[in-house]
Amino acid sequence: MGPPFFLFKSTPFSSKGTIFSLLQPLRLSNHHSLTLSCMALLPLFLFFLLIFLFLVNSQPSPGYYPSTKLSPLSFYQGYNSLWEPQHQTVSQDQSSITIWLDKYSGSGFKSKDPYQSGYFAVSVKLQSGYTAGVNTAFYLSNNEAHPGYHDEVDIEFLGTIPGKPYTLQTNVYVMGSGDGRIIGREMRFHLWFDPTADFHNYAILWNPEEIIFYVDDIPIREYRKNNDATFPRRPMWAYGSIWDASSWATENGKYKVDYNYQPFIARMTRFLIGGCSADAATSCQPLSASPTGVGLSSTQYMAMRWAQQNHMVYDYCRDSSRDHSLTPEC
Repeated sequence: MGPPFFLFKSTPFSSKGTIFSLLQPLRLSNHHSLTLSCMALLPLFLFFLLIFLFLVNSQPSPGYYPSTKLSPLSFYQGYNSLWEPQHQTVSQDQSSITIWLDKYSGSGFKSKDPYQSGYFAVSVKLQSGYTAGVNTAFYLSNNEAHPGYHDEVDIEFLGTIPGKPYTLQTNVYVMGSGDGRIIGREMRFHLWFDPTADFHNYAILWNPEEIIFYVDDIPIREYRKNNDATFPRRPMWAYGSIWDASSWATENGKYKVDYNYQPFIARMTRFLIGGCSADAATSCQPLSASPTGVGLSSTQYMAMRWAQQNHMVYDYCRDSSRDHSLTPEC
């Protein structure tokens, strides 16, 4: 027999007598009928609850997939080792790199060229287990060109303790970090999948008007140009790294890196760069953020809203302890 509501399909609800007969089991004068009626409805309630939970956690379609618009680069086509090459291994076909952190050092790599705009992506698989204090990052920066007064656009995976999820942190620094005027613009997410189980695509699209962060082509954050003072305009390089961020990475430093669990490993593959180099002609256009080429489409906005409503755990603009005069875009 199907759920109880199927019995109502042919019922003429215009008949008052029929309506009252349907409500009869719910009369408070009959306690047993009320109990039985509630019990009969319990499977239906659970059915709709499961549907609701599925819809909340099910990844929506963004309708546009920028990661499919480019061909992957081999590692050495796009990048070089930056520090501690002995803590990284490039696959024989150069399609992937493994980097690790141990008690001696972390490791990092850097794009060969600086860019004035572009789409930058990599697929990452993180280590499971105890990873507290470990920061695995894919980001844009010009710190080496402008030390203490640089721009930076971050995707950071903040390690965790068993039983708690990784935190994906996005951040934007503009003309100054490390010189006493650190103004971060953090938004953090708990992902809707296990980032240690498989590779997933993470991307930054930076053009003259906006910065968009993507996870598997779902836009999770859009940072628009508010004015020149709050938007990075100088060329940046793309980087990947793994390092010890014990002082702040996991629950504001509550849990530190424990080298009894070393090495801490991150695997990266499918390197995508579609950008305008620092010396490119002014006619150069970076990869489009959407099918229309301007901003995000309505389908992409719906997907971003889903990600932020269901998986965002921190937004600097909603932090009442922050001085928002320093972040006018809020």
